[in-house]
This record gives sequence, structure tokens and C-alpha cells, in this order.
Amino acid sequence: MSTLREATELRVLIRSAAAGDDAVAEAISRLGPARVAATLVDEMVSRADLGEVGPLPGPVTVRFDLDFDGRTLAHSVSFKEGRVRHGDAGPDAARPVLVELELVALARAVFGGPMAPHALCRRIDWGDVDDPREFMVGVAAAPVVQRLLRGAAGEPARLDELALVNGSDKWGPHFYTPIYERHFAPLREQELTIVELGIGGYAHPGSGGGSLRMWKRYFPRALVYGVDMFDKSAAAEQRVFPIQGDLSDPDFVGGLAGRLGPLDIVIDDGSHACADVILAFHALFPALRPGGLYVIEDLQTSYWPSYGGNATNLHDASTSMGFLKQLLDGLNYEEHDGAGSSRPTRFDSMLVGAHFYHNIAVLEKGRNADGPMPGFVRQRPVTQVGRADRREVTA
Repeated sequence: MSTLREATELRVLIRSAAAGDDAVAEAISRLGPARVAATLVDEMVSRADLGEVGPLPGPVTVRFDLDFDGRTLAHSVSFKEGRVRHGDAGPDAARPVLVELELVALARAVFGGPMAPHALCRRIDWGDVDDPREFMVGVAAAPVVQRLLRGAAGEPARLDELALVNGSDKWGPHFYTPIYERHFAPLREQELTIVELGIGGYAHPGSGGGSLRMWKRYFPRALVYGVDMFDKSAAAEQRVFPIQGDLSDPDFVGGLAGRLGPLDIVIDDGSHACADVILAFHALFPALRPGGLYVIEDLQTSYWPSYGGNATNLHDASTSMGFLKQLLDGLNYEEHDGAGSSRPTRFDSMLVGAHFYHNIAVLEKGRNADGPMPGFVRQRPVTQVGRADRREVTA
């Protein structure tokens, strides 16, 4: 199996899929038709939830014949006892159900988003339906074929369900997925770069990555990066890129923006130590594109001394919540009275929104420069303005 795993190559394919058939065909030729075919099938498999298929009478093989520029590229998916493999079917594979598709149309369907018009014309050959044995093969394969093709149809899935399927703790131990869905749904079909700090599983190399898989599925056109101090290379898959590094190291954290940016979404689910949370925000919030979102999870540690928190002085700026509370006044920096008091801090001019929920905050990046209210409005309280003056002020 050879798929496009490099971020730059995947970005080329994703971007071209929304641009039109000619752009897709050019990208396929440049990247290699066989690699693109494998990439698209891999993506359909990752969206198919084949683990939810009930018991089957035997193994199932689905062969995709993908037509491009006069060639047919064959790619098989084998499903046996809950295990999936794709690539060459192998000599022991069951007789395949054949699905014929156009490679360009499939790329548009998988990565083009809902605004990219496409006609995914398909032909399915279930075998000799007059032969009872072959007919039963087709019947057994039907739910597998349906789920694989659903991966090209872009059917949305609820984020809480994706959290459960992929083993993310964002629904269950926490109840963050409704909050995420509220803020992330408008961005779902966009071409995005997402970074999550903290992959999970602690030092165990094979554990963690559930949230990365969840984001990959929820955002079908996104590249997802996970950062963890432990080696989590086992979590790598198409469109998911683990990075190892210490999130308490200013040099490493400071270099992430240049390495991965510009960014669209950052999710801090790392150590939750207050100093690390503040360090990451200083480094990565400026790297967000306008309209980007920065999420900080598990803010309860702001009150726990073992994480650098403080439950006595709730305005301690060295804690996560104390730091964030300071940012809130910056939303209105243009209204601050007093000589020199309206001079913006580093974040005042780029933070345009902040949403706080139980143990989680969502901050919006933009350009905070609407301008202050007119000076005459704030010269004295409205209660001290006479009736005639009030008419003048409100006219």
C-alpha cells in the first residue's frame, strides 16, 4: 500500500479537489495515480466504521476499479473477522464485489467538500446473481460496500459518537464534545491545519491518539498534528502526524508555529500545568489565522497547587484562569480611560472573542480594532445628562 502521507502532498490533493476536475486531474498526474487511488480508498476505509458491521458468514473483499486517463487502477479492501486490510487482495481473498468509479470524481467526493459539485457515478458488480453461492457473497458484502461508499458521500457524524468510536475522553470523563460542535461545526468542511497538544496514553507508545482520529474524521479536509513529550509515532496515519517534543521547553514550543503554521485550530490538552498552558498560548495563538480558534481544556488545574494553580488568589496571573481573565479586559482596551491606559498589549488587538464553560475555554483570533465610543458619550454618566442633552446624545 502506498498512500500520500506527506502533509504537502495531501494538501495539494485536498486543495485541488475543491478547485475543479482539471485541477484534480493535474494533481493526480503529478502525485501519481496509484498513490492517489490508495489514498482515497484509505480515506474511505477510515470513515466506514467497519467495526460496527455485524457478524458475516465469511470474509468479504471489495475491489475498486478506478478509471483515470484511459487506465484502470485496481485497489482491494478485505474485511475478515473484524480486521481490515487494503491494497492487493492476496491469493486467499474471497471473490470480490467489483465497484467501478472515476478517480477524478472520487477525489472530488472525498476531499472536495459540499461546495464542490461532483457526480459520483458508480457501477457495482455483485457477481453471478443466478449462482446461489455467488449471490450469498454479494448479500454478505452489501453492508461493507455501503459503508465504504458512505465514506465518499461525506455523511456527517456526531462528534460525541466519534469520540466514543475512536476512544477519545472528550465525551465521557469530560463532556466537551457539545461545546466543540457548537464552535467547530461552521469550519467542518474547510481546508484546515489543526494542532492538538497532548496525544494521550502517557509513556505507553501504543496508547493515545483517539482525539486525533476523531478530529480527522470530523474534519474531512484537515491535516491533524498531535504533539506529545512521548514517542507516539504509532498514532500516525493518513492526515494524522504525531510530533514528539517537550511542551515545557520554550525553544520547542516557540518553533512549532514556524514548523506547522499558519494554524486554524489549536487545542491544548497537554500537561495542564499552568506555566505550560501560558507558554503555549504565547507561542501559538499569534500563529492562528484570522477566524482561528484556540481551545484550552481542563482549566480546573488553575486551582490546584500541584499544577501551579491557586485557589486562594483567583486573579493570580501565573495561573491559567488568572492569565485568561487578564485577556478579557483587553477585549475592551479601546475603552480604557486614563492617559496611556488604552495602549494595547500583545494580545489586545488580536483577541476578538472568548467563551468559557466548565473547565474549558474557546478563544477567537481576529482583529480587535473597532474603535472606541465617541469621547462625548463617556464624559459623564447618562443619569447626569439633562433631558435636552440626552436627546442630543441619542440623536
